[in-house]
Amino acid sequence: MASISAEQTNNEIVKKNRIQVSNTKKPLFFYVNLAKRYLQQHAEIELSALGMAITTVVTIAEILKNNGFVNEKSILTSTVGTKDAAKGRIVHKARIEIVLEKSEKFDSLMATAAHQANGNGKVEKVEKVEKMEKKQ
Repeated sequence: MASISAEQTNNEIVKKNRIQVSNTKKPLFFYVNLAKRYLQQHAEIELSALGMAITTVVTIAEILKNNGFVNEKSILTSTVGTKDAAKGRIVHKARIEIVLEKSEKFDSLMATAAHQANGNGKVEKVEKVEKMEKKQ
């Protein structure tokens, strides 16, 4: 019987609350809203991106911080070697990981936002959001 180390368990937890951002696949506020949904389920989230998507991750983190939803916990930068099929060689890309933790005001801010939106139909139904998360 194989035993699971604490490090493996921690890595699995991180994957459940990690959002890998692309600057071409989804609009900016898709990721902002997704981060808020993840924060409703987890105490912290990790935003990560490669190359040109790094600016998108930084923007998402700043929006969440400036609106009081999160506190910045850590930022890690590195380079990753990826194989470029067209060039047939390894290309190094910049990588960023930003860990954000739920602020003390998070729950009250989310409740206020939901209350304000209830009258004008701008808040999506929970089922629709859950379907979007399952697709990923």
